[in-house]
Amino acid sequence: MPKPVFRFATVQGQAVYWFLKRNCSVTPQQLGWLYASLCVLSLGIAGMFWAMGAVLVMPFAWLELAAVGLAFLAYARHATDGEKISLKGRQLVVEFESAGHLQRAEFNRDWVRVEPVADDRSLIELSGQGRRVNVGRFVRPELRPVLAQEIRRALREA
Repeated sequence: MPKPVFRFATVQGQAVYWFLKRNCSVTPQQLGWLYASLCVLSLGIAGMFWAMGAVLVMPFAWLELAAVGLAFLAYARHATDGEKISLKGRQLVVEFESAGHLQRAEFNRDWVRVEPVADDRSLIELSGQGRRVNVGRFVRPELRPVLAQEIRRALREA
């Protein structure tokens, strides 16, 4: 029997995995190097002006770097956010990571319902056994029905 073809999923043996991640163009490590170089450049220029007698430049440079640093920190905390859905045997496991916090829900594959929350472009709700989890945050809204259909198809195929 040929392996099913999925757009978002990876098939490994009898298991199916969906790794849905935020699309980040800069990793936290790259952002750290960018921030360090920005600090050197900004403080170097501010230091030159401070040495020429413009003493108020330095406090504003520090204020600017603190504001940019906080913005970069907020970005870096969420750069690795993602959803991992795995289907192994009779078990569907959904893990959602946001800012380093992991939420996990497990479902019996025979009892899982896959429905859009509001309409076809909304998040996908996986529910069963008294639990509900929304997935698809990191998929473009127009592709969420494709993801929902993939999950349904994988759940049906034994």
